[in-house]
Amino acid sequence: MSGDQTANLIYLLLLLMLVGSSLTLRRLPLARVLKIAAIWIAIFGILFVAIAFFDDLRTGAKRLMLAVDPEAGMVAGETLRIPMSADGHFWIRGSVNGVEARFLIDSGATTTALSNDVARSAGVPLDESGFGAAIQTASGMVMARRVRIDHLKVGPIARNDFAAISAPEFGDMNVLGMNFLSSLSGWGVEGRTLVLTP
Repeated sequence: MSGDQTANLIYLLLLLMLVGSSLTLRRLPLARVLKIAAIWIAIFGILFVAIAFFDDLRTGAKRLMLAVDPEAGMVAGETLRIPMSADGHFWIRGSVNGVEARFLIDSGATTTALSNDVARSAGVPLDESGFGAAIQTASGMVMARRVRIDHLKVGPIARNDFAAISAPEFGDMNVLGMNFLSSLSGWGVEGRTLVLTP
């Protein structure tokens, strides 16, 4: 037994003696003393387990929150981990100029896209000058307008003065495309989890 372990054992014994002597001085019946002692032992046991397994409990709590709200993602250090949804896609909640928005992360999309509703709510002006950008979507060719997002935030990842497009044909769909993914220091899929590193 090391010196630290011996000191901890002595401290624990002194603590138990203090509790025991205070119960004895009160001249309580033995059954009640044993009940109170059992409660104190349970309290110390729970505290010991909580301290010993703090990191595991914190990780477990994060995983539980991720299971309850997968679109919030899980921040681990500087990385953002996003689980695959039941539809086989990666969805994440972020914000555009402080306005919450739900995004599909799509490596097949060249540019980040905003629905007109989110652009309007977030105060993102549409560039009405000149020609729009011709975008090939799953529904066909769309003429979209270029926009600049003052502040785009997804988990711990933030981008300022960020280029995007917007069109009525996008409906309520917001997409984080390759211009967002290529701005990261790293991204990739691990099993059924998308990992984004700022």
